Amino acid sequence: MRVTNLIVALLAAGALATLGQEGTVQDVKHGAKKTGEKIKEGVETGGEKTKQAAETVGEKTKETAQTVGKKTKETVETVGEKTKEATGTGHRKTRKTATKTKAQATEERSANREAATPAPTDR
Repeated sequence: MRVTNLIVALLAAGALATLGQEGTVQDVKHGAKKTGEKIKEGVETGGEKTKQAAETVGEKTKETAQTVGKKTKETVETVGEKTKEATGTGHRKTRKTATKTKAQATEERSANREAATPAPTDR
């Protein structure tokens, strides 16, 4: 009887050990499955956030490009107007100045001729 009880006790201990190991394996599998699901959720969330960020950056870039385009156009128009004004006004001033200069030169020549002509002397 002692031998029989010993054999039964050993078999029971072996069975419990085997059942315990199977439970541990199941726990590990379950934990791995949960971890995989969390990683998948994290990747999906990260993908969504990245997509949103890319869309926002795209919109801001488009807005900035439009603003820069408008400002450049305004600057070109302003510079064109200023150049046109300066060119138109400059020609008028130049013509007036040239006319005045010619008149002054003519007057000076006349004055110089009168001064250069010797006065008649009585002898």
